[in-house]
Amino acid sequence: MVSEPGGEQVRDIGARLRAAREGKGITVLQAAEKLRVDARILEAFEADNFALLGADVYVRGHLRRYAELVGESPGQLQDLYAGGRQAAAPDLTRIPHTTPASTAHRVAPSVLGLAALAIAVLSWWFVRGPGEKPQPLAAAAPPAAAPEPAAAPARAALEPSAPAAAGQTQLTLRFSGLSWVEVSDTTGRRLLQGLYADSARTLSGAPPLRVVLGNAPAVALQFNGQPVPLAGLARRDGSARLLIDAEGHASAAPPRLAHGD
Repeated sequence: MVSEPGGEQVRDIGARLRAAREGKGITVLQAAEKLRVDARILEAFEADNFALLGADVYVRGHLRRYAELVGESPGQLQDLYAGGRQAAAPDLTRIPHTTPASTAHRVAPSVLGLAALAIAVLSWWFVRGPGEKPQPLAAAAPPAAAPEPAAAPARAALEPSAPAAAGQTQLTLRFSGLSWVEVSDTTGRRLLQGLYADSARTLSGAPPLRVVLGNAPAVALQFNGQPVPLAGLARRDGSARLLIDAEGHASAAPPRLAHGD
């Protein structure tokens, strides 16, 4: 939890979400099923454990959807979260003294612009066509050979799989922590999309493959059975947008490809 000035506002978020959910008479598992997310994500919100949720843009998106589901005000909760983030992470390189609580809400127009851009990007993720539903976490289940909307839970450990069809390649993703992921092949066909943790997925598609990772350090990639090094490809916020060619070489995706155009 945040303990700096303004942190008490952040703690209000979890209490409000929990009270609203209980007021509607639904459990955390029922809410997670409706939102098609792992129940641990909603538990993290109600415990104000935002660090578990990864990049700020994903926190804002799930917070909006959860608030709408339980009948809370998305705008008010977004404002509380933004205020808590500003109090928790002041820019110490530019402010040599402690930031007074009274200035925590003085947000420069450029910061407001960045927040609006983040919300717009998140909206873009959710209004795109329906992706694959994130699978429940499980200790053991066979890895899927191709994307399926309702596939069985994946194994947490990588295992050999059947050879890919002619002209296609196999990509295996192993998740050691929570991360957003989207994968599509050269035809634009979406092979995987959603939030995953402590599991593994094996996909088949025509290269080059476009891969977007929200938390790259928590994901290990294998291309046709060979590891794909990601050193130097992750951004400062931990995300990565990659292009993996037919030889299994990963490079930063050009801007056009990175946005799925």
